Amino acid sequence: MAEANNSDMEPNPKPQVIYRCKKCRRIVAAEETIVPHNRGKGESCFKWRKRDGDKMDKPVECTSIFVEPMKWMEALEEGHVEERLHCIGCKARLGYFNWAGMQCNCGAWVTPAFQLHKSRLDECQL
Repeated sequence: MAEANNSDMEPNPKPQVIYRCKKCRRIVAAEETIVPHNRGKGESCFKWRKRDGDKMDKPVECTSIFVEPMKWMEALEEGHVEERLHCIGCKARLGYFNWAGMQCNCGAWVTPAFQLHKSRLDECQL
């Protein structure tokens, strides 16, 4: 009888994505803490002052990720309703939070919102 190869029985695990502070490389979020949201209707969802007529038809990629509240978010422990989110290691500004919610640049409304800007993070796979 031939031996069963364990690698054939177990599916290949999907690589986990983690997000690190660009400045100090501290891990600030992981794939399982991301709060997904459905893409909004784009700029038509924004106030007229925030609209750019040239980009109305083009779908935009979200420039932020929304995550669950985490222990490193010091402003939460202080009892703020909305505040900036700073890296606990280097104090770099990573994003904002608001318990009442925030609008993503794709037009979707996320409530509550713990928003981290992708431009301030490095995305790594384990």
